[in-house]
Amino acid sequence: MTSATTHSPAPTGALAKTADGPRPKKVRGREERSPLASVALHGTLIVASLIAAFPVVWIFFISLGPKTAWQSPGEVLGNLSLDNYAKVLTDTDFPQWFGASVIVAGGTTLLGVFLAATAGYAVSRMRFPGHRQLMWSFLVTQMFPMAVLIVPLYELLARFDLIDNYLGLILTYATTAVPFCAWMMKGYFDTIPHEIDEAGRVDGLTPFGTFWRLIVPLAKPGLAVTAFYSFLTAWGEVAYASQFMGADHYTLAVGIRTFATESRADWAMMTAASVIILVPATLVFLLVQRNLVSGLTAGGTKS
Repeated sequence: MTSATTHSPAPTGALAKTADGPRPKKVRGREERSPLASVALHGTLIVASLIAAFPVVWIFFISLGPKTAWQSPGEVLGNLSLDNYAKVLTDTDFPQWFGASVIVAGGTTLLGVFLAATAGYAVSRMRFPGHRQLMWSFLVTQMFPMAVLIVPLYELLARFDLIDNYLGLILTYATTAVPFCAWMMKGYFDTIPHEIDEAGRVDGLTPFGTFWRLIVPLAKPGLAVTAFYSFLTAWGEVAYASQFMGADHYTLAVGIRTFATESRADWAMMTAASVIILVPATLVFLLVQRNLVSGLTAGGTKS
């Protein structure tokens, strides 16, 4: 009588020991990192973050000191105060500049979002004569340096009596923001299924009704990026505002230049004004930051 023998299954997988040699090493997955690589990556990110944040922190630090703080930073700790901010807000035209910037940046944001969204949707969904040429013309306009465009834009604004006018500056900034945003919105709309448009037409909606009631709510991430880019385009721009606007309608970016002359610069006032200017841009970023990453990545998936 023969006894039954049991055989254990042979080891399998990357860790199996072969008869010809030692076990092969475990292959690390694509998303796995060694401890040393993880430490190096996080260390690099921390250093990069510190480098990026240092100028802002330094400006804020200097703004809390006396006028000579930029020469002797050690004086700041013994003379911490908000006097520079009080002087900027009460002894200068800063509130007027701030109001002008809010008007121009807000108008540019609304106009930029509307034009970019409608143009991007039209090119994404409709095949009208010249739709490709329209998008390429948007791209070509981005290739011209700002210095080349100042003179022709000035002549156009002067012809329509829009020099030293908020509307003229808003239209100028829109020419900068809309081309890039239209391309991005077109790519974002390409990711939205066409069946949604067909469902809207079946329900009796007009093309604009379909766009406004069905597509716009789905395109909030792309619209958030468009709004943020349009706002920043107008909020910190100097060249156009200094050439097209008079002293009574200076924006913040232009008005802050009056704190510096050929012979000297009031760094205490400039640093305090810079920190105040940073606050609205930060608030806008916080409002749209949830949608920034998804809006940028989705807008770049198709062209």
